[in-house]
Amino acid sequence: MTELTEKIGKYKSELTAELKNILQYWSDRTPDELHGGFFGRLDNNSRVIAEAPKGSVLNARILWTFSAAFNNAADDEYLKIAGRAYDYISRHIIDQEYGGVYWSVDFKCRPLDTKKQVYAIAFTIYAFSEFYMASADEAVKQKAIDLFYQLVEKAYDPIQTGYFEAFTKEWQPMGDLRLSTKDANEKKTMNTHLHVLEAYTNLYRIWPDKALKQHIEVLLNNFFDHFIDQQTYHLALFFDEDWNPRSGLVSYGHDIEATWLLLEAAEVIGDERSGDKIRELTIKMADETIKAVDADGGLWYESEPGEDHTVKEKHWWVQAEAMVGFFNAWQISGDQKYFNQSLASWEFVKEKILDKVEGEWFWGINPDSTVMQTEDKVGIWKCPYHNSRACLEIIRRIG
Repeated sequence: MTELTEKIGKYKSELTAELKNILQYWSDRTPDELHGGFFGRLDNNSRVIAEAPKGSVLNARILWTFSAAFNNAADDEYLKIAGRAYDYISRHIIDQEYGGVYWSVDFKCRPLDTKKQVYAIAFTIYAFSEFYMASADEAVKQKAIDLFYQLVEKAYDPIQTGYFEAFTKEWQPMGDLRLSTKDANEKKTMNTHLHVLEAYTNLYRIWPDKALKQHIEVLLNNFFDHFIDQQTYHLALFFDEDWNPRSGLVSYGHDIEATWLLLEAAEVIGDERSGDKIRELTIKMADETIKAVDADGGLWYESEPGEDHTVKEKHWWVQAEAMVGFFNAWQISGDQKYFNQSLASWEFVKEKILDKVEGEWFWGINPDSTVMQTEDKVGIWKCPYHNSRACLEIIRRIG
């Protein structure tokens, strides 16, 4: 057995164990037995904030995670948790009157923030598609298809292509389109399009519809034509409705995440031409991303090159995406430096990001290597999706 083979085997073994740890944490700590569904927030020390809002993205990502875990290893406990998430979303988060999903409900399941954020609807499609694979329930599949049709009807730009960010409960235009306070208030964003693409790709696996395929092809072209900067090989993040760029911000986690999600989409729909194009871009984007890896193996959060400013925090999801993205670059190129970086990202996670006392992953590490204590362990954005998906994806790729 070669040294590389040993490293690969050890990597798979460790990620298999870590996946179980992540799932156990969420199974044990997050179900809300009083009000239903899952708690909306646990702080960095895993203390339950019982009256926190319950986000649609959090619930969709729980549903996807436990559905994908069941599809990987048919453990009935995983299917039970997935069923709990599906039931909660169906009963309380889907807007039965106007369609789509609410951004959040309160801790007693009442609608709270009722805006229609395309990003949240995309994650619901993604999760329902995965749950259909686990449950074989035709009603689940139909709900995912219905949400696809709603997005195309309500949010798609038939003139310039792409998807507008957000709408009111009644699907009317609104002023504040932002996913979070960290984002620019623009009509089209890379992040939303990336996860609409991911959602549609998963839906296509269970429903290979011609119109759906065409929308995936358009999304891939949006990345080729607008989001991927052909000079810097970073992603442009924010645009107006006419695809004029509105920011020079670089997000390293999104750069490396996009490489493998774009290739996955092309492969699922059988688009060899786009696949070849993405493979070439992947190596160029990976080479740019690797420049933002610190000496300890962790990947920085973001930068503003025009202002010569870099945010050297190391967030959990960025490291998870680095694990998969660099592994994917190694598989494409055969260059072991990318495998070594994927492994270095995991070693950084083990050393700095894993909470060895309470479980799960810390939100992140400050530039001085201290834990970001004021961030969530569970929350609107802190979900089991990035880390469990990284484990599942690399386990699958190793085989």
